[in-house]
Amino acid sequence: MNNGPREEAVRIARKYLPDDATDGEIGELLDAYVKDRIRNLPAFLTKQGPDGRLNRDLESYRNARRAAANIRQLDAARQEPECEHGTPGGRVPHPETGLPLCPICRADSPAGNFQEDNGAQHQQEPDSEPFPDRRMIFTPASEITPRPVLWGWQDRLPTGTVSLIAGREGIGKSLFLIDLTAQLTRGTLPGVFYGSPRGVVYCATEDSWQHTIAPRLIAAGADLERVFRAEVETIEATTGTSRAVELSLPRDCEQLAVKVKEHGVAMIALDPLMSAVDRTVDTHNDREMRTVLEPLAQLADGTGCVVAGLAHFNKSGDSDPLNLIMGSRAFTAVVRAVLAIARDPDADDGRCVISQVKNNLGRLDLSNLGYVIRSAAVPTADGDAHVGRLEFIGESDRSVSDILADAGSPSEQSARASCIAWLRETLTEPKRSVDLEDEAKELGHASRTVKRARAKLGIRAEKRADGWYAVPPGLEEGHAAT
Repeated sequence: MNNGPREEAVRIARKYLPDDATDGEIGELLDAYVKDRIRNLPAFLTKQGPDGRLNRDLESYRNARRAAANIRQLDAARQEPECEHGTPGGRVPHPETGLPLCPICRADSPAGNFQEDNGAQHQQEPDSEPFPDRRMIFTPASEITPRPVLWGWQDRLPTGTVSLIAGREGIGKSLFLIDLTAQLTRGTLPGVFYGSPRGVVYCATEDSWQHTIAPRLIAAGADLERVFRAEVETIEATTGTSRAVELSLPRDCEQLAVKVKEHGVAMIALDPLMSAVDRTVDTHNDREMRTVLEPLAQLADGTGCVVAGLAHFNKSGDSDPLNLIMGSRAFTAVVRAVLAIARDPDADDGRCVISQVKNNLGRLDLSNLGYVIRSAAVPTADGDAHVGRLEFIGESDRSVSDILADAGSPSEQSARASCIAWLRETLTEPKRSVDLEDEAKELGHASRTVKRARAKLGIRAEKRADGWYAVPPGLEEGHAAT
């Protein structure tokens, strides 16, 4: 970028940033935007400045710097023992908690005695009042700035919240999440990130990254530089040794938020969400699950990213997708949006259908989308890796609820089969709908069963001079009634 546009970008940025923003911070912020492939900085800043984005990005940048400084400080403190126990770090206070790094010193000292003061340590006077760990804050609504809902996937997956993608096994839920990931990294997903490629944190526990996740991302056309595998490392305080452990929510929410802001991540993909929950949490207990989901919702709100978790259906015959989601009811209560997926057994192409079954922040009358899974070969150094690739094929007339209802229980399936056989036999010519309904009622066929059987057979309704008629498939419109 030449000096002219750069100077103009700095001038516009200063208009919206706080007075304490330094030249270095503004320069780092603009460099980050350029790295995100934003070509026309002045136009971008003029558009994004009024809604507070520059302020949020600056705060994220500062948080990342503070976090990095804390890590450097801890690393330096761990170099040599500084207490009688010989523990790395010793009595040096943690930069955030103010408590000694040495666990023995912590155990021997009252909580709150050690506080950080410009890198030095001091003890609270024994007779002074303890520092409070909670305080009440009242904020009038007049001081809260309203914000519109922003959509990571337009009208379907909101930013700043937790959403679920639910369905049975073997229908391509992970491939669907991979496809969303690929589109976000290319900037092609309709929504607030369209035209601005962003990063995605992909947390997968059930599939191998080398054999499954990475090849699927390649097949979907993802920008691999923008997809991050989230790993957690624990450090033993006494020895300084480290080991890799699995992501655990809500324990790792704060560090995850720092990384999300640092890398400009648009979505956290949890495949599946249940595997990221701390193992000590009872996932069927509503109260315990809220201790996981609510911090996760705060992470989403604080970073402005989409949090999308995969969930499985149970094996009941319920036709309501929300009732089928495994685990506590907190899953569907706390999340703001739920997409349900089911395979349509009546479709010749083996398609799966996506329906919006919960949308607290937007519309529910969204079209049902269909997709099929194609085979794809991904070249590797050891030969081709064969994986699935999702392909959208347009809208579907049938919803997930329709498909689940059609599956039903064995008794419902028997009743529907009986009704279908009766309709095939009796409806060889158009018949007045009221007469057909009366006959069905006399035979004990429920109106809901008749409706589904008619849809299955392709029987259409036709308006005529003397009322509505049920017309079997294969007859021209206006065919004379007998």
